[in-house]
Parts: sequence; C-alpha cells; structure tokens
Amino acid sequence: MKYKLLGVGTNAKTIKGDGSEYLTAILYMQSYKVMVDGKSFNSCPMAEQASCIDACLITAGRGKFSNVQSARQRKAQWFYKDRDSFMDQLIIDISKFVNYCNKRGIQPCVRLNGTTDIRWELIKTESTYGKNIFEWFPTVQFYDYTKIANRKCKDIPNYHLTWSYSNANADYAKLLDKALEQGMNAAVVFRSNFIQVKPKCWHTWKGYPVIDGDQDDLRFLDPKGGHIVALYAKGAAKKDTSGFVQEV
Repeated sequence: MKYKLLGVGTNAKTIKGDGSEYLTAILYMQSYKVMVDGKSFNSCPMAEQASCIDACLITAGRGKFSNVQSARQRKAQWFYKDRDSFMDQLIIDISKFVNYCNKRGIQPCVRLNGTTDIRWELIKTESTYGKNIFEWFPTVQFYDYTKIANRKCKDIPNYHLTWSYSNANADYAKLLDKALEQGMNAAVVFRSNFIQVKPKCWHTWKGYPVIDGDQDDLRFLDPKGGHIVALYAKGAAKKDTSGFVQEV
C-alpha cells in the first residue's frame, strides 16, 4: 500500500518489532531548519543546544540517498506551507494504515517525529476540526523521541515520549535527572553496543538501569520511567565528538 507521507516497514529497527502484534508507520521529514519561500522554519528546536545537528539520524539508513532527502524536504515544505492540506493527507494516510492493520489483526503504531521534534499535540487545524492528531485517532498508539523536556503530553493516553540525552551542553545534560524523576525514560546514544560490551551485571549508567533500545523501536513497551534506553550510534553519529554520543 502506498502512502504520500508515511513510511511503513522501511526502518530496520522498527521491522524487528513488526509482526503479528505491532506495525509502525513513520513520518520522515527534513530535520532542523526548513526553507519555505525565503523563510526558515525549525523542526528541531533543541538541536543546537543538544548539539545533535551533525549526528542527526537523518543521515542513517536510506537517509543517505539524495532522492530520500529530497522527499523529506518536500514533505517538510508542504507541512509549513499548507498545514491544512498536509493534515488532510496525514489523516488519509493514517486511516489507510489503520485499515490495513485491522484487516490483519495487527496493532497500528505511528511515529510522527521520525527525524523531527515537532509538538504535534499543539497542532489543530480546520481539517482536524479543532482536534490534534492523537484525539483524531484515539485507538492508535503514537510514540516518539523528544529533546523538549517540557512537552505537555502526560494527559494524552495514546502518545508515549522518550527523552533524548546529550552531554554536549552542560545545562541540557542536567535535565537527565529531572526527566527520569518525572517518570520518563531517557534514550542515550553510545558509540559501541552497550549491551554487548558491558557484562549483564553492569547494565547501569549514571546509577540508572539500562535496557537495550536496539531490539525494537516500540518504546511504549519499555519498562516505566527511570531507565536508560541504550542505542548504538548509526550514520554520521559514529564519528560524533560533540558529546551527543557517549562512550561505553
């Protein structure tokens, strides 16, 4: 089935979690700054503070191909230039995806920020009749990574967020304890595979228990808050020295 905005079964990490129970559709768009009619829009407001611009996962996997980059840029420009028609198409794509999953007895899951950090909970247009996308699809499980520590999503039952750590900025790094104390898990990117390198009895980092985030991408199935989700550096992140990628 073809979708204009969503990608299904194209993310290797997500495919590991696919099967008889879950299938994830992901929206990939140009990350960070997007130019539309001479104006700049920022899809990742914490990118500079977290120093993850150069190590962004937009270069990982299929993202290294120019045609994929162009497609993501077109989607981002559409999002900022004509929000109503973009949301119309997003609703169509998610509806098609849900129908596909329902016919096969699979639980549909959606990640809207595959390569962005947009506050979707705040986006309400005429095409969504004043509702955000989570209210529009209350039975669909949405989940994302975020670097925005103050996103107000606790009261959205079908949206799960995992905070993303970076040590490139001291003030940003200090948010780790706060995020975990508030019941979130924190994703940490390591240069080496943490789970393989460290003996099982040492699976802690900064005093917090560590779980393997590369087994699948279904973060909403992780243990409740207070855990470190270890991710292995991919793409340009393998050579990052900014402090975004951590040593094991």
